[in-house]
Amino acid sequence: MMTRVLLVDDHQVVRAGLRTLLADDFDIAGEAGSVAEAIAAAERLRPDVVLMDLRLPDGSGVDACREILSAAPRTRILFLTSYSDEQAVMSTVLAGAAGYVLKDVGHRALVAAIRDAAAGRSILDPRLTAPVVKRVRTAEALSGQEQRVLALVVEGRTNKEIAIALGLSDKTVKNYLSNAFQKLGISRRAQAAVLFGTGAVRRE
Repeated sequence: MMTRVLLVDDHQVVRAGLRTLLADDFDIAGEAGSVAEAIAAAERLRPDVVLMDLRLPDGSGVDACREILSAAPRTRILFLTSYSDEQAVMSTVLAGAAGYVLKDVGHRALVAAIRDAAAGRSILDPRLTAPVVKRVRTAEALSGQEQRVLALVVEGRTNKEIAIALGLSDKTVKNYLSNAFQKLGISRRAQAAVLFGTGAVRRE
């Protein structure tokens, strides 16, 4: 069966262009032009992949992403947008999106990205992740123990669980995390999980 795709963009002309572009490769299940319409359409149509714009008239595509995945966790959401700021990339990944590509992507590359999303693979345009990678690589290198602590953060372990696993005290784990966050230039545990989990941070 062909992958079912829901198109979400606030511009009707863009949706029409995408429908024409992708009709030979996918089953275009429907269209939506707002957060509310996207959530309702995803619930009604149960697409395999939602091709989502980031900015919509009634809110953010990130909000729609969270709502859709809450109701249908097996749905894959791929952001297709003209906005390329680092925080936007981070917010989509933290919301559970399968990936993020720019609207100037070529036809075959977009088809490949949708297929990868449907297959459960993550898609991050290297032009978008480059600033994150550059920031990490120019930071002071993480120590081996900091890397081991962050690896367990990616697995969803609590500080207490990490302490037990590595034979450390809770306070020592907090110190390692604090030092790692400072080196990476971030402030949140979830951000560290995204950076380390996607391979942006080099492990020993």
